[in-house]
Amino acid sequence: MNDPKTVQQDDFAPFDDTANANAALREKLADAMTPGFQVEFDPDEAEKAGAFPEDALSEQDAAESDIDLVDATVPEDTTTAATDDAR
Repeated sequence: MNDPKTVQQDDFAPFDDTANANAALREKLADAMTPGFQVEFDPDEAEKAGAFPEDALSEQDAAESDIDLVDATVPEDTTTAATDDAR
């Protein structure tokens, strides 16, 4: 039926996986600029697009940052103001 000897190899363009992946990524990035359009990226595409840079706090930095919250949650000392008014 299909004789491999009769099919010329020049009839087929070589498949370039990297070029196709880059073209698909460019199309997805263009689609992502459309308001309301949700584009799905696989992990490799997301990394190439720079969508998820690792800039999270370390555990130690997070623990050190909660010290600021102590000042924000402790109410002002109202006992000295009340005693000053009584004098």
